[in-house]
Amino acid sequence: MSKGITIIPGGITAPRGFQAAGVAAGIKSDKRDMALLVTDTPAVIAGVFTTNRVQAAPVQLCRERLAARQACAIIVNSGNANTCTGADGMRAARRMTQLTADLLQLEEHTVFVCSTGTIGRPLPMDKIEAGIRLAVTSLSPTGGADAATAIMTTDTRPKQVAAEVEIDGKLVTLGGMAKGSGMIHPNMATLLVFLTTDAAVEAQALQDCLAAAVDRSFNRISVDGDRSTNDTALFLANGAAQNAPLDRRHPRWKAFCAAVNALTGELARQIVKDGEGATKLVTVTVRSAPGKRSAEKVARAVANSLLVKTSWFGADPNWGRVICAVGYAGVPVNPDRIDIAYNGQFAVRGGQPVGLAPEILHAIIAKPEFGIEIDLHLGRSTYSMTTCDCSDAYVHINASYMT
Repeated sequence: MSKGITIIPGGITAPRGFQAAGVAAGIKSDKRDMALLVTDTPAVIAGVFTTNRVQAAPVQLCRERLAARQACAIIVNSGNANTCTGADGMRAARRMTQLTADLLQLEEHTVFVCSTGTIGRPLPMDKIEAGIRLAVTSLSPTGGADAATAIMTTDTRPKQVAAEVEIDGKLVTLGGMAKGSGMIHPNMATLLVFLTTDAAVEAQALQDCLAAAVDRSFNRISVDGDRSTNDTALFLANGAAQNAPLDRRHPRWKAFCAAVNALTGELARQIVKDGEGATKLVTVTVRSAPGKRSAEKVARAVANSLLVKTSWFGADPNWGRVICAVGYAGVPVNPDRIDIAYNGQFAVRGGQPVGLAPEILHAIIAKPEFGIEIDLHLGRSTYSMTTCDCSDAYVHINASYMT
């Protein structure tokens, strides 16, 4: 943790001036399935979205509204992605924001909307509208935990975090919540992320900060190599801390960005640990690559290999699958220079096994968390990915669930 940053209990309502709610609208039987986040005063907003060319109606609407850089509320439903639903889907997304705005007496363009769940089904608007009305009446400064639960799909637990950092002699608070368990892959994944802060931040600076934080966190995780149609990360800064507006010239800008990185890094880690059917969290680090892009390609190839991931599940020290993934990553390598280590224990040096006892590697891979270091000895670039194993539970979950 960076100096001066304190992780505190809470989530999106930890910063001053935010309220939230999480309610059951009946989209997912009797579970909470609608969340509402509201700022007491208009906030500056930043956003990052999926790179999938098939994009949900709410993603398209959020992109459209982001240009104004102002937000007062975000309405979210889970259980239905509102993707591949045509003009009716866009009308439904707009109706969600219109009703929310009317009930809260806001301008509609300041209300953003997100959806997550099954693709290709019309939104049940009678349940959605009833859920919005219930969420508005349920708003509370302590409602962050309920909201974090309401945005879950195949997640087994809510994901939230909060932190404090000093800015201009004032204690600034940041909060966050996320959902994601399957269809998780870099360049935004089925991933929804909501961040809040009571700091005053200049709009473009907030956007740059969010984009950089996403690149360092959510774009470096993978559960299954699939990229969703609904990925959205939204960051609201309402200025309730009354600090001098932050931008790149502010002496505490780096400290603020470090706090944002701490939040997104922790949320990304929580997502991978809760990967569908996951039993192990694995960090894959590629070193001494000829360039950052080369290091990234190798790390992604290893992190996404089904043969590698299933061997992790079985605690099988099969480094041959790892070096195979290195070889097909699309990067020129010299196999006679490759080193592979597990938690610092070398299994391979110069492309050859070192004769390490199999039970030593087995004991490492049997752990719930471990790291693999791959040294190419071809340059100075390093890249890390956080990923998980692939178990039979992943197959069972996805044999009956579509998102």
